[in-house]
Formats: sequence, structure tokens, C-alpha cells
Amino acid sequence: MDKAEKIATFDPNSPGDPNANIFGLPFTCAESEVVIIPVPWDVTVSYKDGAANGPAAVFDASLQVDLFEPVIPNAWQLGMAMDEIPEDVRSRAGLLRVEAKTYINAITEGVDPAKDFSVAKMRDTVNEGSAWLNNRVKERSLHWLKQGKLVALLGGDHSTPLGLMHALAEMHGPYGILQIDAHADLRKAYEGFTWSHASIMYNALAEIPQISKLVQIGIRDFCQEEAVYIVEQKARVATLFDRDIRHQQYNGKTWSEQVTETLLQLPEKVYISFDIDGLDPRLCPHTGTPVPGGLEFEQAAYLIQRVAQSGKKIIGMDLNEVAPGPDGDEWDANVGARMLYRMCNLMALSNGKFS
Repeated sequence: MDKAEKIATFDPNSPGDPNANIFGLPFTCAESEVVIIPVPWDVTVSYKDGAANGPAAVFDASLQVDLFEPVIPNAWQLGMAMDEIPEDVRSRAGLLRVEAKTYINAITEGVDPAKDFSVAKMRDTVNEGSAWLNNRVKERSLHWLKQGKLVALLGGDHSTPLGLMHALAEMHGPYGILQIDAHADLRKAYEGFTWSHASIMYNALAEIPQISKLVQIGIRDFCQEEAVYIVEQKARVATLFDRDIRHQQYNGKTWSEQVTETLLQLPEKVYISFDIDGLDPRLCPHTGTPVPGGLEFEQAAYLIQRVAQSGKKIIGMDLNEVAPGPDGDEWDANVGARMLYRMCNLMALSNGKFS
């Protein structure tokens, strides 16, 4: 059965089929306009782990997502599919997470890696594994991008999309990043891990000259090093802190006005990097590093919709740090699945995939 036949026979009002692809859709990656790359990896997280289980949890929760999209009524016909969850990534992440936790515990207790070879070796092993992951993600991203697919990455922790960012730079040239996050992620080699989840934006800016602008929204947990970096890099980094969002609104500025100002900061090609902890932690209580404050679901979705409808092109995206709760709690995954569906459809909209 080809794609046209699947569209003709599929009932978008029926319950999600657990034997189908993500969101219960009948399409393969080859048939889809949007391909989601799952990356089950949370090796360098510094507080709570669990995000490595995010891709599988979001997939399971996606079967409960209604497919009707008011902005794009027949969006499901576009074709959206998730690539297979890579077992080699999952297994390597599990082994390296043990190394990373042992290393973090050691340096927390005052062990100096420069004086303890065994501790330094653990750090180096994690860094080697992270470099391997970056190359693995870049290769898989290029595999789909070269077939004309729009690519979304589903983490995993926030270190996971660096390979996709590199791939997009090769394919598209200059672009900007819109980051929705509680954290600035501008630390250099946090805790000694070169590609730490807390260093993703620092690494993106340092390694990818094609990234012309980083626009951060909702940041509310950051260190002095990051605050100084933001000031020093003001030509390349623009940050709308959560506190400033609230204070401006208390003084009468609307979210619509704030979004309009944000759009002016972005270039024509935009990559969206969405850490789920950018939302109010009521919506993601089990994420690795929850922080009070944050955006509401529809507030974040409105921002992305405005980008898609502005004439700018969303060339790629990621959703990270979704972690399932204990005892099968699917709340975080439910929220993540709905945001992922909305984001993928809006990315396609911005690329003219809907008439």
C-alpha cells in the first residue's frame, strides 16, 4: 500500500494503533515529510536522569494524541514518522551513565582529576562517548536531510542535538537558533564534560560558525559565567529571561508584543531547540532539572506558530529532557508528545508543505 492509499484508508478519528508509527500514523520514514530521530541518551545530566527513556515514553504517549490540528486541519496527511530507537545508543548511554555518575560523585567529594588518573579516565571515557554520539547523530541527520526530509530530534538530554545542528549547517548555511529553556546552557565543559547537556549552546556557537544568532526564551537558572558570556556575545546572543517576561507583562506589555520583538532578532532560517523544562514544571515535573516559573504550553506553542507564520523557515528542531515519571506516570510524555506534534506540523507549515 503506497502513501496515497494509506491516506485514503486511514481514519484519523480512530484510537491510535500501537503497531503503527508515532501518533498512530501509518507512514514509514521513507513516505513521510517529517522524520523524527530518537536519541535515548542522558549521560552527562547533573541532577536527575531518566531522559534517555524519553523517546520511548513520548512514542507510547503519542498514541493518545488527537490528530486534528486547527491551524492545519489535514496535517496528519503530511506524513510523520519516527526512526527506530537505536539500541547501540541506548546501551552505550547506560554504560557511560554509570561512569559519569561515579565521576560526578568523586569530584563532588573533592577528588581532583588532575591528581587521580582513574577519575580522569572516567571523564575522558564519557567525553569520547559523547563525541561518538555527536558523529552518530550527524550521520543519521544527513541521511534523512539528503532525502529532502524535515528532521526533528527527540532526546534524550539537551546535549543530543549538536550533531543535527552541524548537519543543518552543512545543508543550509547560516541560520539562527530559537532556544526555549529554563537554563542558558552556555557553560564551558560543565563538570569536565566537553559535551555536557549544560554546554549545548556554548558548543553550538563555538563549533558552528554558520549559527548567526542564538535567541533564548524563558531562561531563569544560570550562573555568573553565563551571564557574562551573554553580555560579551550580545551581537550573537539575545536572551529574554523569564523574569523579564513577567516584569514586562506586569507593566502592560503583552506576550504578542514580546513575540514580535523576538521575531525581529531571528534570521530567515531558524532552528528551534526546545528543552521541556522551559515550560512551567507543573507540565514536566520529572524532567532532569525543573525550575519554578516558565512558559505555559499554549504560550510556547503560540511563539512557535508565530515563527512559522512569519515567513521565516524552520529548518529543523529538537525536543529534549522529557523524562517519564515513576510507576508509569506518563504526564511528562503526554505533554511532550503534544508539543512534538504541534512543532513538527508548524515546521512543515513554514516550509510550504501545506497548500
